[in-house]
Amino acid sequence: MIDTHAHLDACEEPASTVVERARAAGVEGIVTIGTGIDSCRAALAIAEEHDHVHAALGIDPHRAASADAERIEELRELLAHPKAVAVGETGLDNARRLATPAEQRRLLDAQLALADELGLPVVIHSRDAAEETADALASFPGTVVLHCFSSPALLPAALERGYYVSFAGNVTYPKADDLRACARAVPADRLLVETDSPYLAPQSVRGRPNEPAYLVHTVAVLGAVRGTEPAEVGRATRENARTAFGLP
Repeated sequence: MIDTHAHLDACEEPASTVVERARAAGVEGIVTIGTGIDSCRAALAIAEEHDHVHAALGIDPHRAASADAERIEELRELLAHPKAVAVGETGLDNARRLATPAEQRRLLDAQLALADELGLPVVIHSRDAAEETADALASFPGTVVLHCFSSPALLPAALERGYYVSFAGNVTYPKADDLRACARAVPADRLLVETDSPYLAPQSVRGRPNEPAYLVHTVAVLGAVRGTEPAEVGRATRENARTAFGLP
């Protein structure tokens, strides 16, 4: 299994402890996420310490009205690091809306251009913004990973365009029938799994801080939803993660 989206720099415990537990649980790799320039530097520092941890570096939509939004050149420099495997997370969020839609779109467009220039995949955060996200990505020619998928209205575009669709612990929640229906519809070669640690712990461990070791719970639910063994889901999503992010 590979956890394609974890905020190791935001976990309460030291990253080394969290990573060790993940390895013991069968998680073979982790993509840790930068959400701003300082977070990106922290993500790279963690990745440097662990052979099987890589980093996706971006400025998330919540920071689109902050000074970080003007630090694209710094982001470009950080993305030259050999452990950097993607741009993101970046995207659009109409739920929290800590920045205006126009500010968010400008920041997203700048990072899409950067990903295109560098030939890197892009990790997309989309919340209550399915139509706007589909529009923003329409001309992007590279690999797209829809992280923590929670927008059924975005699924038709994702399937048509061949995006990778990544499911987190919220797909296990009792009322998430719509997400489970989406999980059944995603082709096996476009399915990814993540924890979004330390957020969104799966139902069986809900109430605890999430961590990559808990990926097994989401994999088990995806297996049940798709009518296949969890081990097969783990294998398929591991290979998809390697392809999407160019992991060893």
